[in-house]
Amino acid sequence: MPLTDIAANLTSDQFDRDRDEVVQRALAAGVERLVVVGTTLRESRFALELARSHPDVMIPTVGVHPHDAGHLDDAAFAELAALAAEPDVRAVGECGLDFNRDWWPRDVQARAFERQIELALEVGKPLYLHEREAADALLEQLIPVRERLGRVVVHCFTGEAATLERYLDLDFNIGITGWICDERRGGHLHELVTRIPADRLMIETDAPYLLPRTLRPKPKSRRNEPSYLPEVARVVAELRGVTPEELAAQTTATAATFFGI
Repeated sequence: MPLTDIAANLTSDQFDRDRDEVVQRALAAGVERLVVVGTTLRESRFALELARSHPDVMIPTVGVHPHDAGHLDDAAFAELAALAAEPDVRAVGECGLDFNRDWWPRDVQARAFERQIELALEVGKPLYLHEREAADALLEQLIPVRERLGRVVVHCFTGEAATLERYLDLDFNIGITGWICDERRGGHLHELVTRIPADRLMIETDAPYLLPRTLRPKPKSRRNEPSYLPEVARVVAELRGVTPEELAAQTTATAATFFGI
């Protein structure tokens, strides 16, 4: 059951002690591709470095997360643009807007997001999005350029039905994480995940975050890792009324198309 994890934050210092072992456990669990996400300039450099050391396993993205938006000055953007132009890089992001935590003023987030939209257009690569409680503002920036943009994915979707429908109307791909395995806050996704067309659905761990609460036996550590992606696949498959093998085949094919594997 080969799987692709479209969000493995392997640049996190939580993996510094055992990164290679984490990758080997993922492969043993059938997770054959890992999208290593760039969320800061430093981590974008590291994502590309990791992917080049594991060319048959890892796929890098480069971007600046809204939590780091205030650091995307002209010098940083010039370096990000150079990274995005590298042939090995498959998407621009993780970028977008986060009005849940508001670590930076919203106008600062919007400007950083605008620059990365322009960068995706310039290099002709997919856009990898982060959005929390900011769908209206996000779409206000994206809709005017949607016809010129290529592929777009909303990573770690946790929103409501109306937001999902707007994203699907714009032909966005949707990433589903272990949030859907959380009975405390992910229950609304159980019905929504059935609305996503098979060729627009991808799955992810967002490791080291969002450990699936349905895992049995429960891991001793709360750190998530890509080897737990089959649990997300199992839950999503059950909700969609397909076998885990069918779900794996569908999401892997969608990821391959999206990232140009």
